[in-house]
Amino acid sequence: MRLVNRALAFTFALATSAAAQTSAVPIQTKPLDPANLDRSVSACTDFYHFANGGWIKIHPVPAAFARWGSFDELSENNQTNLLTILRSAAASGSTQANADLRKLSVYYSSCMDSAGAEHAGGQPIAAELSRIAAIGNRAQVEAEIARLHSMGVRAVFGFGATQDAKNSTAVIAGINQGGLSLPDRDYYLNPEKRYADIRSNYKDHVARMFQLVGENPAQAAADAQRVVAVETALAKPAKTRVELRDPNANYHKMTSAELAQLAPGFSWPSFFSGEGRADISTIDVQNPVFMKVADSLLASAPLDDWKAYLRWNVINGAASTLSSAFVNEDFRFGSTLSGTKEMLPREKRCARYTDNGLRDALGQAYVAQYFTPAAKQRALEMVHNLESVFHDRIQTLGWMSDTTKTQAETKLTAFTNKIGYPDKWRDYSTLTIQPGPFLNNVLAVRQYERRRSMARIGQPVDRAEWGMTPPTVNAYYSPQMNEIVFPAGILQPPFFDPNADDAVNYGGMGAVIGHEMTHGFDDQGAQFDAQGNLRNWWTAGDLEKFKRGTGLVASQFDSYTVLDSVHVNGKLTLGENLADLGGLSISYAALQKALAEKGRPANIDGFTPEQRFFLAWAQIWRANTTPELARLRINTDPHSPGEWRTNGPVSNLPQFAAAFGCKPGDPMVRPESVRPVIW
Repeated sequence: MRLVNRALAFTFALATSAAAQTSAVPIQTKPLDPANLDRSVSACTDFYHFANGGWIKIHPVPAAFARWGSFDELSENNQTNLLTILRSAAASGSTQANADLRKLSVYYSSCMDSAGAEHAGGQPIAAELSRIAAIGNRAQVEAEIARLHSMGVRAVFGFGATQDAKNSTAVIAGINQGGLSLPDRDYYLNPEKRYADIRSNYKDHVARMFQLVGENPAQAAADAQRVVAVETALAKPAKTRVELRDPNANYHKMTSAELAQLAPGFSWPSFFSGEGRADISTIDVQNPVFMKVADSLLASAPLDDWKAYLRWNVINGAASTLSSAFVNEDFRFGSTLSGTKEMLPREKRCARYTDNGLRDALGQAYVAQYFTPAAKQRALEMVHNLESVFHDRIQTLGWMSDTTKTQAETKLTAFTNKIGYPDKWRDYSTLTIQPGPFLNNVLAVRQYERRRSMARIGQPVDRAEWGMTPPTVNAYYSPQMNEIVFPAGILQPPFFDPNADDAVNYGGMGAVIGHEMTHGFDDQGAQFDAQGNLRNWWTAGDLEKFKRGTGLVASQFDSYTVLDSVHVNGKLTLGENLADLGGLSISYAALQKALAEKGRPANIDGFTPEQRFFLAWAQIWRANTTPELARLRINTDPHSPGEWRTNGPVSNLPQFAAAFGCKPGDPMVRPESVRPVIW
């Protein structure tokens, strides 16, 4: 079973995640700027546009973005700081005393070598393509699948180390559905015209890429059709994203012998040996039906189809690191899905590659320069304040029995808090980075990470691991680790501002912290106990009441229209919507506690502390988004659009209605009969 970290915000592909400017983006210096409001809209009619309408009107999406909002402003500022570090490292090069900084210098410089990339063209992948062209039987197809996995290319299925969902202290091998290049199974299977158009565009894109490695147009078109045929066949048994949210339905622990019975045509001993782990004996298979179909497809699909599919995996996995012909075509197709109009400048792309690749090396340099121990301590204090309030709220829940409350208290007490950056950095001493084609260094990093993953199998869980890099503007909860994690990158305005009043900080970072805490008790997180094991700790009656409340949230968000006839998927976004509602409720209570202890301050810009709390919540979700990305995210993202992340939870809170004088019947006041009361 694969259960991803429950994160605060969606992570975008490189082509859609940053602006083309190379200078720092000015961050809003005033915690709440009245100019960002649109007072022509009533707060009780549409709070999102009341709070953000002024900002939205004067902040269109930049050409190199698919979305522009608070997350993007701060992320761009952080990336500018990373560029400062990388430029300095590249300038000093081999004279750097620190080995990790020398690796950063070489990695970033090889990425920046545009002349070298143009001269090399497709040569960096030529040997691998020739190897695939020489394949003559099924066994060699399987060997190439294994080889690509060792290079970090997830051909056909995903394989790696995973925490055992029902024994959270152990790391076992895991296999999950995969093998698709388009964002989701529905892009292959949905008969609607907009999906058919994407499939046609995708097939043309694959053909263009095949031509770039030397195929004539007719052969390229034929191979593109083969790729689409294989991927469509893999999409059919794949579970939907809603189905993947059920941790019990996606846990199938079996022995290697049972895996061989499930998919008998595939040589699993050879695959495991190719990964350097011939000793693997236990595997968690996310989707057994998918593996049966994939196994059958390996035997039934023509050999030429598999050779085209494998060649495509090599090209697609390397395209963005090669010459401009490959990079431009890769961006062209990606932009049809995201709506991005311009490509990032090379140094921006290279900074992101380095952040994703040499994550701890660059992260360590980032926090040394841009994140203070005092900032970490302030954030930790806020976390403790929110935990204290959450404990109090559990005890006062009228719908939950004492038996379940005791279990919930135990789980909350067991939370691990990670703030800013890891206590233990990765050791890159075995990783060799050297001048030459950038793809070689990308592959070196992928293989290093692959070796780390394979080495974890059979070992105790390393609870010092982080799932995000320190500069990331995001946060997450891990149900299997029972931990909440806040990278340094998000602990800045507008989320957390040491110069702001408590109302703004609790409405921003406080609600973010509460959001991650609530993930431990959302519809997925609530299925894991204090130790991170997939185990029911609820009484039957309490669980039924909980499901009734979560059902109200799912129905509420199903009713929201994003564009045209496209609605929010209430089931896909349920966990995030529950976390928003719970986080906002908990943080509001924490603010009230702080005001009682410190005394109520005077109104600021005419707004009470309670009003400023909700305005701070709204401003972190302000954004303009391309229609293309809006459609993509509705299909693939477990987070609702920012408008509904603002209006959805506040419309369920009587505290919001009281703060702004909203009356029953106002759009921002949900009727009590359908208003969920959970955490």
